[in-house]
Amino acid sequence: MANTSLLRSSRTSLSDRHNGLAGAAIRSPTFTFKLFASAISLAIFLFFTLSLFFFTSTSNPSDLNIGFSSDSYGVGSIRRSVLALKSDPLKPRFDQIRKQADDHRSLVLAYASYARKLKLENSKLVRIFADLSRNYTDLISKPSYRVLFDSDADLIDESVLRHFEKEVKERIKVTRQVITEAKESFDNQLKIQKLKDTIFAVNEQLTKAKKQGAFSSLIAAKSIPKSLHCLAMRLMEERIAHPDKYEDEGKPTPPELEDPNLYHYAIFSDNVIAASVVVNSAVKNSKEPWKHVFHVVTDKMNLGAMQVMFKMRDYNGAHVEVKAVEDYKFLNSSYVPVLKQLESANLQRFYFENKLENATKDTTNMKFRNPKYLSILNHLRFYLPEMYPKLHRILFLDDDIVVQRDLTGLWNIDMDGKVNGAVETCFGSFHRYAQYMNFSHPLIKEKFNPKACAWAYGMNFFDLDAWRREKCTEEYHYWQTLNENRTLWKLGTLPPGLITYYSTTKPLDKSWHVLGLGYNPSINMDEIRNAAVVHFNGNMKPWLDIAMNQFRPLWTKYVDYENEFVQACNFGL
Repeated sequence: MANTSLLRSSRTSLSDRHNGLAGAAIRSPTFTFKLFASAISLAIFLFFTLSLFFFTSTSNPSDLNIGFSSDSYGVGSIRRSVLALKSDPLKPRFDQIRKQADDHRSLVLAYASYARKLKLENSKLVRIFADLSRNYTDLISKPSYRVLFDSDADLIDESVLRHFEKEVKERIKVTRQVITEAKESFDNQLKIQKLKDTIFAVNEQLTKAKKQGAFSSLIAAKSIPKSLHCLAMRLMEERIAHPDKYEDEGKPTPPELEDPNLYHYAIFSDNVIAASVVVNSAVKNSKEPWKHVFHVVTDKMNLGAMQVMFKMRDYNGAHVEVKAVEDYKFLNSSYVPVLKQLESANLQRFYFENKLENATKDTTNMKFRNPKYLSILNHLRFYLPEMYPKLHRILFLDDDIVVQRDLTGLWNIDMDGKVNGAVETCFGSFHRYAQYMNFSHPLIKEKFNPKACAWAYGMNFFDLDAWRREKCTEEYHYWQTLNENRTLWKLGTLPPGLITYYSTTKPLDKSWHVLGLGYNPSINMDEIRNAAVVHFNGNMKPWLDIAMNQFRPLWTKYVDYENEFVQACNFGL
């Protein structure tokens, strides 16, 4: 009885525990999800089992054997058999071989084309690629393999296919070997080509930068500094305020201005401060300044400023004549070719057409587009005998020079009947006549030697008697008229000077005239110290901000800083 009661209580306890666990499971979401996932998995397994049974019963057993056959294609063969269960198993294999052959043939053609494009020095490599491409074509065209391309899928011969596959693989192997060997050469050529392209692009940028730089430099060189403009205005204001003090008109000409026994200088300039530095330096370095006569010629606009500048200072007895180019009445368009050419519409368009692309079109000769090269002031040097009819000799000086020692020794040089005494500038192949004139023109080619040595303007000693005898002005007129269309030389005064004095120039010792202080920073300082005249030819004029600092003191030491107008304009600060 007790046992029966114990059994019942155990069953009741187990039942309650089972019910409690079941209730907890029903209540747990995790248990519900697991139950659902198990059911789905069982359903999928049953579906695939039935499908496989159906597939096996309706398929050809040989197809399954092909699918799992062991050949060189491995997994690729399994994929091919599954995709072609209803077709000839050799057809996909043939298509794959043919595709590989076509792909490698195209690759070979591409490499051959690229080799020709790179212009490889080893032309043998190009021929190898061409031969490989031809081999692929010949292989496909073989009669024994033609049947593979022309026959139906059911008639492909497996032995023929094997031979075809073997030959294709051999060609592919050779192709890959050749490409591997050629790759290094191709890579090098590609690098070379890229480097050439880069160099070309950099050169294009450099050329453009040079043009812009040259144009900017030209603007900086030809602009008028504020202090220089101020000085000219202040001097002109003084001239207007005190006309009687500076007026020379009506006064007798001092006899010294026409005395051939004195040392005469010609300075043609529209730059007040530059002309004054030339005179100051020449006077300070002369042994007998009272024997020196300076003929300063400017334009009408700067005449008043020049008169005030030179009358405000005593030059230790030296004589200074200031005149305007308009005072020489014979200088008119009917006599002077340059003035006549200036009336030409084409020449005006060449100089004054305001377009940046025209200004920077020709970097080499850009400076010749500056209208100063047609200025009559620049061409006065060809009319010295007519401007100073009573003189026998005269020294021409540019306004960008500085005199460093007494120049009277030039008057003691035997000119040997020559007209022009000048320092030659040629060295090697540089500064020869060929650089200044167009020797493709028959007249130039006939008359002149392209290797003849050029000389420099800036300090030129002229024998005016020899000039008149040789009729140099007439010679200049002849050639200047012929060059109206700029076919003989680019504009400027040096080419016509080289032509006019071609056989009448006396070379002077180089120490008389050292050039390049306006563009060449590497001039030897000993040469500069020993020079009688230093020349700031180039764009970096000493009165500009762009002047070279190492050379500027040579010029500034002769600026008249005691002049009240120079001080008022803060010149040189």
